[in-house]
Amino acid sequence: MLGTWAELQRQQQRQREAELRARQQQQRADERNRREAQKAAARADREAQRAYQQAREAEVARRTAEIEERVAELQGVLRARLSAPGFHIDRLRAAVEIPPFQPGELARPIPMPDPARYQVAAPSGLGSFAPGAHSRYEQDRAQAQARYEHDLRAAQAAEYERQQRYHEYHRQFEEWANGQRALAAQRNEQVDDLVRRLAARDPEAVEDYFEGVLLASPDWPEGFSDQSTVAFDAARRQLVVDHELPTVDVVPVVARMRYVKTDDQEKEVARTATDRRTIHRDLLAQSALRILAELFFADHEGILDSVVLNGFVQAIDPATGRPGRTYLVTVTARAQDFRHISLDRVDAVACLEAMEGVLSTRPDRPTPVRTTRLADSVASAPTPTLPARPGAGDDDPDLFVMDPIEFENLIAQLFQRMGMEVATTARSGDQGVDVVAVDPDPIRGGTIVVQVKRYRHTVPPTAVRDLAGTVQHHGANKGLLVTTSGFGPGSHEFIRNKPLGLVTGPELVGLLARHGLRGRLGPGTGTAAASGSRLLVQVAWDPGTAPPLDPCAFVCRRGRVLGDEHFVFFNNPASPEGAVRIGDGVAFLIDLALLPREADRLVLAAAVDEEHAPGRDLSTLRGTKLTRLDQADGRDLGTNPVPTRRPGETAMVLGAFVRADTGWTFSPTTNGFRNGLLGVAESHGVEVE
Repeated sequence: MLGTWAELQRQQQRQREAELRARQQQQRADERNRREAQKAAARADREAQRAYQQAREAEVARRTAEIEERVAELQGVLRARLSAPGFHIDRLRAAVEIPPFQPGELARPIPMPDPARYQVAAPSGLGSFAPGAHSRYEQDRAQAQARYEHDLRAAQAAEYERQQRYHEYHRQFEEWANGQRALAAQRNEQVDDLVRRLAARDPEAVEDYFEGVLLASPDWPEGFSDQSTVAFDAARRQLVVDHELPTVDVVPVVARMRYVKTDDQEKEVARTATDRRTIHRDLLAQSALRILAELFFADHEGILDSVVLNGFVQAIDPATGRPGRTYLVTVTARAQDFRHISLDRVDAVACLEAMEGVLSTRPDRPTPVRTTRLADSVASAPTPTLPARPGAGDDDPDLFVMDPIEFENLIAQLFQRMGMEVATTARSGDQGVDVVAVDPDPIRGGTIVVQVKRYRHTVPPTAVRDLAGTVQHHGANKGLLVTTSGFGPGSHEFIRNKPLGLVTGPELVGLLARHGLRGRLGPGTGTAAASGSRLLVQVAWDPGTAPPLDPCAFVCRRGRVLGDEHFVFFNNPASPEGAVRIGDGVAFLIDLALLPREADRLVLAAAVDEEHAPGRDLSTLRGTKLTRLDQADGRDLGTNPVPTRRPGETAMVLGAFVRADTGWTFSPTTNGFRNGLLGVAESHGVEVE
């Protein structure tokens, strides 16, 4: 008994020892696992930290590469020009590519019913002797013949309609194709005319051509301006160009980026002021040489004997605090000398100085240089004689000789009668007046800066460019430059896609007359909108055939709308100058005399109101016609039918007014679109987001 108890005690002791050893082993294993986990976590943290730092270093390297790429781009301005082909006037010519006529389903004839499918089998065998068999046969045969004749007439009618629609679609295609050919021919005639005028050394043609050369210059770095003023001195065969160049701000202030691991920060390493100034001076010199190269390389007819180039930057005048021009480089280059320069190997600054050009020593301040001749100093061509306004007499005040204060009051009164709140600023020394007009319209309104130039000669482009600075100074929504004379092509090119507008002397007199005010340009030379220029265009159709329609219009140049504000529709019911307004129903109120000078086409269109007529198209529209009426006396100036549209088309062009040498003419060309208002808008260059 005692031995048994002792053995039991020993077993229990051994069991406790085994359990203790097991617990100790488990504790050691847990400790090992914990240490391994800590080591793994530490390794993961180190790898994550290393990956994070590598990502930050890669980002710093990327940003440094962008900075270096930008500097290399600035240092390669001249080299980029040498790798591009020179401008040639043939680039202005239009080539017409008419796609093949594709009528689609309209080209497939409607199949006629097969008579064999309408045959009725005659009774045979014993069935022929059944009572009434013959009469039932005759009855079935007559019914089959009737079905055949009915189906044949329906197929013939459908085929006739298909042929009509096919011929109409083909007529429209040919009309469109002929219109495209006519537009191309007109464009090429204009180019031919420019070639003839260039051969005759017509100053305006020379200026127009070389302004186009500068505007077409490719591969300038981002942020460079294309603003330039060009004047041609025919007697000297000298072209004078004032061209805007970039300020020192285009040179990055950061030389490179650096990543500091201890602070976990990306830090900018500043570029020294000396380095920025050196890069900027070289950039100005390269830009000047490039502009000279553009002009001389494009002079295939030897028009130019020399070019005077003045490069300026827009800077704040410390005396007035207002933006103005500071000239940083000027050079006169002779054609025969310039063509012997190897531009691919020159140091730009040294080359410019060797040509006796002057480059600012501190363009970063900026320190100006003395110019010898500016484009404004070249005499402008006189304004052509203007046609007389019907009813204008010598009792109307002559705007050319009107007292400046009276002239100021007249302009202010004009804009007041146009429904605006007006304030005038101090009169300028060029016999102009600045008027700040506020349009109270909550949707289309805003501040408009109106600057008036009482000139007898063409307004120089510099005045138009200065208007942009005036708009910025006043924080205005738009700027208008009103003159008693006219503007050259450079001015019209400059305002494209900018919130600026130009009003010529004839247009000013027309505006005065329209708002009950009087004025003329010289003795008996007042003018107003030509007879029949104010139109009401109405669209009508057979009752009950049309879905709800939204009218729209596009004021275009070369097939593209001038800007979003010249896309007139329900959310923008009038163009900014008031030339086109949406009327009641599908109607347009048009004043052709107010259309912008750069516009060459006014396209009228309509689209299905998708909100109120979802799923509808224009195929049900019948008897559609477009009527033009004179707003003054209601005279019918002409009515044109509008062809029926194909199924699926939800928008259509109704016609267009096209600018010709003799004035505006109406073209009844139509076209259909399957994507509604969006489709017709995008086809005229409206960018829809």
